Amino acid sequence: MIVGFEPGGGTDILSRIVGQKLTERWGQSVITENRPGGSGILSLDLVQQANPDGYTILVAANSLLSTTGILKKVKYDVQKAYAPIVQMTVQPYLLAVQTSLPVTTVKDLIAYAKANPDKLNYGSSGTGSAAHLGMELFKDMSGAEGIVHIPFKGSGQALTALVGGQIQVALTGIVSGMPQARNGKLKALATTGAKRLQAQPDLPTVAEGGLPGYELSNTYGLLAPAGTAPAILLAFNREVSQIVNSDELRAKLAADGSEPSPPNTPDQYRESLAKEIAKWERLVKTTGIKME
Repeated sequence: MIVGFEPGGGTDILSRIVGQKLTERWGQSVITENRPGGSGILSLDLVQQANPDGYTILVAANSLLSTTGILKKVKYDVQKAYAPIVQMTVQPYLLAVQTSLPVTTVKDLIAYAKANPDKLNYGSSGTGSAAHLGMELFKDMSGAEGIVHIPFKGSGQALTALVGGQIQVALTGIVSGMPQARNGKLKALATTGAKRLQAQPDLPTVAEGGLPGYELSNTYGLLAPAGTAPAILLAFNREVSQIVNSDELRAKLAADGSEPSPPNTPDQYRESLAKEIAKWERLVKTTGIKME
């Protein structure tokens, strides 16, 4: 199972848990191999070029798969290069603001941004990241165009800047952002998923808070090289769906601000990925976002 980042990240942790469970179920060693490089692009290349025999599987976030074409970092069509297996998890983001900002709801933020154009900055983990595109989608849907993007080299730096007051707004991870909110170092306005998180039931979604139709979630999934036999895809799909929806995995995922995806077929995962790619391509085309 190929992971495109160093050990310790969300993709890596989930890969190792699922790999261990598959090893126990199948009596066949399933190993996570970390191949960082090119912000995850190296892992895409390795699996795209691998034999479609079921022995090399990609573990990737949809945010990586859905933006590589926009960023022009790969020369192939990811929708044709891989055979989707299963979407494993759903992980929304936290919309948070600096404590001194006079807003407490999504509606407040939109109104303040419109009344104070170009006076608000938002941070992200870099150009083309989910946090960047997610905030640009927020601006486009709300009409709050005057929030200026400040890219950082990672999500940790963006969160530090938010807590320190160098920026006023950010989409950040639930696990990293909520402790800062509880400590009074930032204000959590909403989560970005389609529904409220079971672990944070008191926090509204962005859609509930004042921007109907808005949704942003990162998902982790498994993919094989194109041409992999359907029987292999279905074998992985069946086992992994059972693993991530077990009580044990539900508890572990909740601690990380994630939830298991409902059982889904390879075709359903393919359709979901296609919708994500179309969503971001449309946003970049209509808004003229600069990706360089």
